[in-house]
Amino acid sequence: MRVLVVYCHPVETSFHAALHQEVLKNLRAAGHEVDDCDLYAEGFNPVLSREERLGYHDVPANQLPLKSYVERLQWAEGIVFCFPTWCFGLPAMLKGYFDRLFMPGVAFDISDPANVKPMLTHIKRISAVVTYGRPRWMAIYMGDPPRKIVTRYMKRLTGQRAKVDYHAHYHMNIATEPQLKRFMARVGQAMARFA
Repeated sequence: MRVLVVYCHPVETSFHAALHQEVLKNLRAAGHEVDDCDLYAEGFNPVLSREERLGYHDVPANQLPLKSYVERLQWAEGIVFCFPTWCFGLPAMLKGYFDRLFMPGVAFDISDPANVKPMLTHIKRISAVVTYGRPRWMAIYMGDPPRKIVTRYMKRLTGQRAKVDYHAHYHMNIATEPQLKRFMARVGQAMARFA
């Protein structure tokens, strides 16, 4: 499978950086063709400019500022998002990736605004590897927006066709080394079975 890994963390020595490497290692070992999109390393600009917003509905000209990212998304058959949760939401860099890239003519067809059609129907598989600073009950209380974006919004953009899973480690603030090792192993196993 052609798999796009979208990674978002600024610190190369973080636990999430190690998770990212575990994801890549196991996907490649399973025989997948992997495109590693490290948003910080690539210097992705998350800001939707005034000009982009004004041209948001102008398909296909709206895609020109992000042509290479559009092509990478259209190439993929599977996507793995790898990111920390900050303030119970996506990191700003990843939120900007969604804001700028998931546009008309790429993620959905809005030519009939009353009947928006999904356009990521080539995506058959979606996964996420996510960490949270706080416990799960607090994420649930806050509505857990990252989980909903991956498991509901992304799935909807595939026409409800993609198989989705979500691997979350909660309460990183008090995580022990054995807990982190168990989660790392679980992620590795999940990526080895990614299909």
